[in-house]
Amino acid sequence: MRVLIAEDERRVADAVARGLRREGMAVDLAGDGENALFKGRSTDYDVIVLDRDLPALHGDEVCRTLRSERPEQKILMLTASGALNDVVDGLALGADDYLSKPFAFAELVARVRSLGRRAGPARPAVLRAGDVELDPARHRVTRDGRELDLTPKEFAVLEVLLGAGGAAVSSEELLRRVWDENADPFTNSVRMTVSTLRRKLGAPPLIETVTGAGYRV
Repeated sequence: MRVLIAEDERRVADAVARGLRREGMAVDLAGDGENALFKGRSTDYDVIVLDRDLPALHGDEVCRTLRSERPEQKILMLTASGALNDVVDGLALGADDYLSKPFAFAELVARVRSLGRRAGPARPAVLRAGDVELDPARHRVTRDGRELDLTPKEFAVLEVLLGAGGAAVSSEELLRRVWDENADPFTNSVRMTVSTLRRKLGAPPLIETVTGAGYRV
């Protein structure tokens, strides 16, 4: 899952980004509204976590513009006020969900994942292929009932592949959805991550290499 955090309080943004990355998400940051709008226009994010009170360009304008130009984009708006009028205003601007500061991180994760599931075709809460099960909410993967110890990147790659429903996913698509904006497009990180993921999954092999197309489960 690819997420943009648009938040001008760097301490808050860094803390949220660290937490979401531990959950296996790829996270980009924007410190003001102009940067958030630019990134929201140029990158296909599963969810944008948008602080309402941003410098340079107010979060309301960012939300209004993205909703007009990219109606499919899922937006979770953050605000320092939990007043009913603020919630109503935020939703009226086109936000899909609303969260007041301070918030519990577990609730933020749950809301981001919920919006992420709505960003594409409907999919089950727990992803399965053969004897492998991946539960995004519990951040847990098992094979034949045995829990696997995966890194956040390995977890995220497996989640994308299982969510593809048997379709091939290219290395470029995995890089876009699992790694953040700082990833080197010429890196071999995808190949190495798939390799270690295969080893941890064990036999029989679950991930197939599709020549010229990428990987599929």
